[in-house]
Amino acid sequence: MTKTNRETVIAEALDLLDEVGLDAVSTRQLAKRLGVEQPSLYYHFRTKKALLDAMAQAAMTPHATAALPTPGDDWRDWFRENTRSFRRTLLMRRDGARLHAGTTPTADLDRIARKMDFLAASGVPERDAQMAMLAASRFTVGSVLEEQADPDPGISAHQPAEVPPIDHESAFEAGLALILDGLAHRAEQ
Repeated sequence: MTKTNRETVIAEALDLLDEVGLDAVSTRQLAKRLGVEQPSLYYHFRTKKALLDAMAQAAMTPHATAALPTPGDDWRDWFRENTRSFRRTLLMRRDGARLHAGTTPTADLDRIARKMDFLAASGVPERDAQMAMLAASRFTVGSVLEEQADPDPGISAHQPAEVPPIDHESAFEAGLALILDGLAHRAEQ
């Protein structure tokens, strides 16, 4: 039997996710992949939900380690790039949006607070900054969820033939611009 550590279990679980998708990830398959008995996984994760939460946190590492805003940054440019970074990170993993949805970023709370402080120091009302960050986050997860669920990018099953295909990135950018324009309008009041 192979000895495993928490990081190895998470890394293998993420590789399994990329290979088979979220619905097919199982502790049985993961244990087989690691060369261990299934109950040994419970030493690291008491439940499958705990494993999925750890996977989601690890999958967010590229975004969670991105540079924080600095006082000289333009808040609009930062907000736009922060949201794009979140999207890119979700797209790095198969079913990344589904894995992330419903998790609480407990390891990222300090970074979120610093982002909120930056927006407030830039003149964005605190409550508006909170709601805009939440709206951008949920918009991004929803956009990526739709993009990752699209069996044939560019062609929608519910789309009449005469309607041009959806460009997911352009649609995302248009929605992000609307959120940012609304926030900028509120900040100017």
